[in-house]
Amino acid sequence: MTKLYAVTLFFGLVSLLGTAAGASKCKGAFTKALSASVCGVGMLGVLAVMAPYSGITLSLNWFTSFVAVVLGAPGVVTLLLLRVLFGVA
Repeated sequence: MTKLYAVTLFFGLVSLLGTAAGASKCKGAFTKALSASVCGVGMLGVLAVMAPYSGITLSLNWFTSFVAVVLGAPGVVTLLLLRVLFGVA
């Protein structure tokens, strides 16, 4: 593991945890929706960074980006589950 990957992974995880902590404390509907979409995009980013180590990948295209922004982290988890259920490579 190179230093660049370690630093990127560290800051990605810290950003994801910070976004999740901030989303739990939001009171307005707009800020909750915005933080959920940022959390989904952050989760896609963490998956992309961790792909060489974990083997779990999602291709970055318009559909996965849309699902991550609109549905957030649960949408990304749903995409992963659908990938496992349908056996898509």
